[in-house]
Amino acid sequence: MKTNDVIFQTTTKVVLFIIVMFSIFLFFAGHHNPGGGFIGGLMTSSAIVLLLLAYDIKTVKKILPINFLTLTAVGLMIAVLTGVGSFLFGAPFLSHTFDYFELPLLGETELATAVLFDIGVYLVVVGVTMTIIQTIGESE
Repeated sequence: MKTNDVIFQTTTKVVLFIIVMFSIFLFFAGHHNPGGGFIGGLMTSSAIVLLLLAYDIKTVKKILPINFLTLTAVGLMIAVLTGVGSFLFGAPFLSHTFDYFELPLLGETELATAVLFDIGVYLVVVGVTMTIIQTIGESE
């Protein structure tokens, strides 16, 4: 018997946007304040879990046709290559650097190689978390 969850599904659309925006904020705040790739990935995963609660797995797979195992592998590759990339400059593993650049519309902006590592961590966390949750959900 299918239940009518119109209110829950409508609320989910609004709350999902708020959670994803907060996740992005936490991701970029992670270099100078608490946050980063790990907590940003967990927040994004929580938004996807909310989608899974409001809709069913088949609908969410149509909305997000992502293979989360592949996402995990790509994130791990980015994180490892970021660490190995420091060897090209004669620096120890996972050494990071930053500089300030003048960007259009943004003005003087700090760009750090730690962001690349955080992107890898973010993708790994989302991939692993969603793989576990979908595996549990599909086994019922």
